[in-house]
Amino acid sequence: MAKMEVKTSLLDNMIGVGDMVLLEPLNEESFIDNLKKRFDHNEIYTYIGSVVISVNPYRSLPIYSPEKVEDYRNRNFYELSPHIFALSDEAYRSLRDQDKDQCILITGESGAGKTEASKLVMSYVAAVCGKGAEVNQVKEQLLQSNPVLEAFGNAKTVRNDNSSRFGKYMDIEFDFKGDPLGGVISNYLLEKSRVVKQPRGERNFHIFYQLLSGASEDLLQKLKLERDFSRYNYLSLDSAKVNGVDDAANFRTVRNAMQIVGFMDHEAQSVLEVIAAVLKLGNIEFKPESRVNGLDESKIKDKNELKEICELTGIDQSVLERAFSFRTVEAKQEKVSTTLNVAQAYYARDALAKNLYSRLFSWLVNRINESIKAQTKVRKKVMGVLDIYGFEIFENADNSFEQFIINYCNEKLQQIFIELTLKEEQEEYIREDIEWTHIDYFNNAVICDLIENNTNGILAMLDEECLRPGTVTDETFLEKLNQVCATHQHFESRMSKCSRFLNDTSLPHSCFRIQHYAGKVMYQVEGFVDKNNDLLYRDLSQAMWKASHSLIKALFPEGNPAKINLKRPPTAGSQFKASVATLMKNLQTKNPNYIRCIKPNDKKAAHIFNDALVCHQIRYLGLLENVRVRRAGYAFRQAYEPCLERYKMLCKQTWPHWKGPARAGVEVLFNELEFPVEEYSFGRSKIFIRNPRTLFKLEDLRKRRLEDLATLIQKIFRGWKCRTHFLLMKKSQIVIAAWSRRYAQQKKYQQIKSSTIVIQSFIRGWKARKILRELKHEKRCQEAVTTIAAFWHGTQVRREYRKFFRANAGKKIYEFTLQRIVQKYFLEMKNKMPSLSPIDKNWPARPYLFLDSTHKELKRIFHLWRCKKYRDQFTDQRKLIYEEKLEASELFKDKKALYPSSVGQPFQGAYLEISKDPKYKKLKDAIEEKIIIAEVVNKINRANGKCASRIFLLTNNNLLLADQKSGNIKSEVPLGDVTKVSMSSQNDGFFAVHLKEGSGAASKGDFLFSSDHLIEMATKLYRTTLSQTKQKLNIEISDEFLVQFRQDKVCVKFIQGNQKNGSVPTCKRKNNRLLEVAVP
Repeated sequence: MAKMEVKTSLLDNMIGVGDMVLLEPLNEESFIDNLKKRFDHNEIYTYIGSVVISVNPYRSLPIYSPEKVEDYRNRNFYELSPHIFALSDEAYRSLRDQDKDQCILITGESGAGKTEASKLVMSYVAAVCGKGAEVNQVKEQLLQSNPVLEAFGNAKTVRNDNSSRFGKYMDIEFDFKGDPLGGVISNYLLEKSRVVKQPRGERNFHIFYQLLSGASEDLLQKLKLERDFSRYNYLSLDSAKVNGVDDAANFRTVRNAMQIVGFMDHEAQSVLEVIAAVLKLGNIEFKPESRVNGLDESKIKDKNELKEICELTGIDQSVLERAFSFRTVEAKQEKVSTTLNVAQAYYARDALAKNLYSRLFSWLVNRINESIKAQTKVRKKVMGVLDIYGFEIFENADNSFEQFIINYCNEKLQQIFIELTLKEEQEEYIREDIEWTHIDYFNNAVICDLIENNTNGILAMLDEECLRPGTVTDETFLEKLNQVCATHQHFESRMSKCSRFLNDTSLPHSCFRIQHYAGKVMYQVEGFVDKNNDLLYRDLSQAMWKASHSLIKALFPEGNPAKINLKRPPTAGSQFKASVATLMKNLQTKNPNYIRCIKPNDKKAAHIFNDALVCHQIRYLGLLENVRVRRAGYAFRQAYEPCLERYKMLCKQTWPHWKGPARAGVEVLFNELEFPVEEYSFGRSKIFIRNPRTLFKLEDLRKRRLEDLATLIQKIFRGWKCRTHFLLMKKSQIVIAAWSRRYAQQKKYQQIKSSTIVIQSFIRGWKARKILRELKHEKRCQEAVTTIAAFWHGTQVRREYRKFFRANAGKKIYEFTLQRIVQKYFLEMKNKMPSLSPIDKNWPARPYLFLDSTHKELKRIFHLWRCKKYRDQFTDQRKLIYEEKLEASELFKDKKALYPSSVGQPFQGAYLEISKDPKYKKLKDAIEEKIIIAEVVNKINRANGKCASRIFLLTNNNLLLADQKSGNIKSEVPLGDVTKVSMSSQNDGFFAVHLKEGSGAASKGDFLFSSDHLIEMATKLYRTTLSQTKQKLNIEISDEFLVQFRQDKVCVKFIQGNQKNGSVPTCKRKNNRLLEVAVP
């Protein structure tokens, strides 16, 4: 365990006393002071021998982390500070290694932390046992059963926001390796009266609030519920919301837990439907109605709630309504039906709600058991965890039947605790061969007998009173108690015949008092008989059995007419007595482990320790009695090995190592210390110390000896440290001296070396310069000889050939010079050539005037060559485009103002996708030729100059006009009938197509169009006509031209003007002979 401080014993760095057995002096005040001191230092766990006392801190403490789990894993119980993990580990290892079945009994009053303690025990066991997919699934199911049971069995009380209102005992089953196989849960005495009524400041069971807060709107609608708590009479409103509790999130947690445990979706839905039915039962109200015979009969005020309940449960509305109004009593072969008055109807309603909820809770426990039970039939080891209500004492005589049987259960637990503790002590003494001395203690068997005796016990008399014919009331039951139990020393009553109680005016007439082991408790007798009877009218049971809802039908098997049992059902008291007997029998077969939970204050606040409240709990938990039983023989015991290991430094013979048996070493040690012989005793494997003072004296001696040993260790360490430092300094000095001498020699060597190199360099330089001078002199001599020879040879040659050069010397020099200049010109031109782009107009400057014509010709040839190279890159399609552009240039350049803007626009031709658009399918089918142009143009109306959209189509042989909306062909003109195309020179898109007179297409006259692609359309029309007719189409460009409209010739005149609609030209008919086009 790698930590700053390693603890090897409970006694190390102990705050207060970790084990109450060692407390000196032992009294109530010192006991409380020790708990408070430890509580103030966040030490919430304290031992009484092997019993763990747990004080609820009401806050989260960092003592349950995975690291803490590992700290306590496989460690001796007294090896570390007191902790619930230590007890859990001890129980688990005893079960796994020694094959002993275990049980962990957790007791304490409401709010003391019993439920959290049981969760911690289960989480620790889950953490330390085996791993694996199947094992992990079992562990997860065991852990997830807690949220389900808490939702249905816990509620907020004035003492605890998550108070368990039922007793739970879980048997966790393990295999031989210690891996969990499954579990079985038993529940005891659910507080079902809480379903119909809650004390002020408390809530109903959690599930009601979680359902209304966390269910979706769809689910609430299916369950016929509303989210408002105030709509339901069974829900208290003053504490509906709890600080720090998110009911909606808890509902999601419960639904997820039910899924993990194994509930099917339809089962979970059925459970929620039963919960909804219970809620709505509380809203049923009754009114009196007089019958003919003078008797009162109850009737339901508003049947809407009853109708919704019947829809949820599948019960016939008339059957349930009758069950609330009539009661059928059967005796042998006779049936008698009587009416219920309003009070009896309300009693029947509440009884049904309580029975429905309590039976649902029992069904939930059984259903969980089906999921978590062990699937194998091998022999199992069992660890039981008992989380049951603690001793309850309410003020102002508010203790009723529930508190009576709860306290009876605690009496039985106290009895088995004393018996098993004494039995464990006696067995250990016998096992260790220590003389057993009788221990005086209070045996509460007399109190248990007062309650459970089959002849004259309180429960037996209560059952007898319930079964007695005639008028039976709580007062008659109390009178019977006064007769039978009057002389019992632990029973008190105002009407008792014992004269010593006649003057006790603090005891009301309707109460009795029992002297429990935890103190006197006064019980209010009102309600004992009714709660013990716990009657549900047979009519209601039969109505529930008739439900089509499978779960509700299964909850009421006694309602089956074929299985009618006229015997009276067992009373609540007798059932609980039998359950407690079974539990006690189960616990006696297991090795017990105890956790006593204490609540430090009633405010549920951290850092508050109420001495009076804690004192009250210490008394009724019998903790001082527990300590006295433990200390009656020997207060402390420890195995020989750890004892010798802890105290061996107190004796020279055992320090530092003892080579013999551990017992012999401990005997030598105690003889050396000269303790009185009666203060200790040697067992077979342990030493027993009678008085805590002896142990504390041992600890004081050990502490002083450890201080001496620490001083000795410090002295030896300091000496070792100084010697080590000196040797290190000496070694360092030698190393430094060696390095210093080495450095001096290296420096001297470097100086000699550098000097030698300088001298060598000077000598080599002198030699090199000498050789250089000799070589230079020899070179000059050779150059002088060569020059003289060259001059001499030149003179000889000139003399020999002078006669040949005198006649043509000038011409040859001129031609040679000219040749050199031309050669230089061409070489320079090679490096100065411009780019291959045909539009690049750069050309190198002319170097010489006589090369002017050559320079221009070269420029022309180069331009032609690069144009050819550029043309060679064209595809057929691009050639066609450029041919069309070239044709357009020849037709319109410098003639039409619109031309420059069309140069950069590619000629697409098919601006309408006739073949792809389904709208033009009819038009496509009518044309079989290739479409050259497909464009929407504006056709100018001959009458008023207004525009109409038309589809302009040009094919190889025809010019067609079609309606844009319908796609119908309006006109078809063969290209041979087109004679001329007229247009203005301005920046507009108007053009006229002139037709041959007398042709069929010319019956209505020429066409006047407006288009955004005038240049392209005119060019393609010109080229197509030339291709088909072998005649050039006349293109007339003029600002005035004549157009034939039917029999009239109209002049189309283009004028400049400011337009209202911007830059769009407009056409207007002036008279019968003039059509003006205003161009901006």
